[in-house]
Amino acid sequence: MTNSAVSRRDTGADNQVFLRGRLAEAAQQRELPSGDVLVSFRVTVARPPGERARVDSIECATTRAAARRTLERALAGEELELTGSLRRRFWRSPGGPASRYSVDVVSIRLNRSGRRAGASPGRKRASG
Repeated sequence: MTNSAVSRRDTGADNQVFLRGRLAEAAQQRELPSGDVLVSFRVTVARPPGERARVDSIECATTRAAARRTLERALAGEELELTGSLRRRFWRSPGGPASRYSVDVVSIRLNRSGRRAGASPGRKRASG
């Protein structure tokens, strides 16, 4: 049994995210001091009709090699599905401590049937 399974049973807590949306723009890769490659990207998710804002733009990141390979094949505007956990990230900014939420991505699946009109193979790939 994994640590997360134990903690859910003990606390009733569950931090699982499932998103279906569109890759907003090319993913950005950078190497961390540990040698891991961090891939950051945004997913736009449509809101229900009638709301003032039409979409939410959600920050996502992953260090998983399989997810990175999937993002390297993805085109901006292409539909994808992802799973992961919500994380709050902290850092020091010039104005003092700062934080933001992002999805720590575990898996990504491209939905080729959900390709947006105009997302042609000639458009920029998301490998950054």
